[in-house]
Amino acid sequence: MDISVIADTFDAWTDDALGWISDNGDWLFTPLRAILEGTYNGVLWLLHLAPFYVIVIIVALLAWRLISALSAILAGLGLFFCAVMGLWNETMSTLALVTTATILALAIGIPIGIAAGFIRWFDRALEPVLDLIQTLPPYIYLLPAIALLGFGPATALVATFIVAMPPAIRLTSLGIRMTPPAFIELGQASGLTPWQMFTKIRLPFAIPSVLAGINQSLMMAFGMVVIAGIVGSGGLGETIYSAVRTLDMATSINAAIAIVILTMVLDRLTQSAAGRAKAGVR
Repeated sequence: MDISVIADTFDAWTDDALGWISDNGDWLFTPLRAILEGTYNGVLWLLHLAPFYVIVIIVALLAWRLISALSAILAGLGLFFCAVMGLWNETMSTLALVTTATILALAIGIPIGIAAGFIRWFDRALEPVLDLIQTLPPYIYLLPAIALLGFGPATALVATFIVAMPPAIRLTSLGIRMTPPAFIELGQASGLTPWQMFTKIRLPFAIPSVLAGINQSLMMAFGMVVIAGIVGSGGLGETIYSAVRTLDMATSINAAIAIVILTMVLDRLTQSAAGRAKAGVR
């Protein structure tokens, strides 16, 4: 059989299956979209409660506490610059999208990672799945999400969630397996229950790796921001997409700078938190 015929048959089957799911899954996808968009709007509402300078001060204080005074100044100036460029609302929309997607990814990814850390065959079975997710171009996840959820933040959240989940699973599983055997033997000799062994020995050793997973999930989520702008996600990604379509280079550059600033600030904060947790374990 000609390979092109096989490819055409597979494409037709895929389109039919997606169409059938879209036609018959309205009872599931309509409330799912409402939940996702409601969560996103709730996070965005919280971020808009305080004036921009209050957010700037809070982030600067966090940077000072976790990193250094110089980092606090740079973080504060960077976020202030986002407001000066007139992109504060878009910056907060992007932060809300990334935060919501990352929280969802961690809520599912960390428990899966814990299970994979304890069950070796499950970890091996997950490896090719996670490899596939991280290898496929990120925009691939937008296509079925658009068909099932339509345009808007819900579609962007689903695609970002999928991209952000693998690092949380991998590094959580790694952290669980990194517990020194001597401490496990000590816990067993002390008569600890499996739950006590997990909470008092395995989890403290795994926390630095889990925090590193949170950091990497955030970075992967930011990598989806511009791509998600195609589906009307709002925020800086949509600003860049709209600016590129109209050849408004100044706006696209400003939005790109705002994304870089926001990414760097969150990256440094989460990296520092992971470093402190690792030092505490030692």
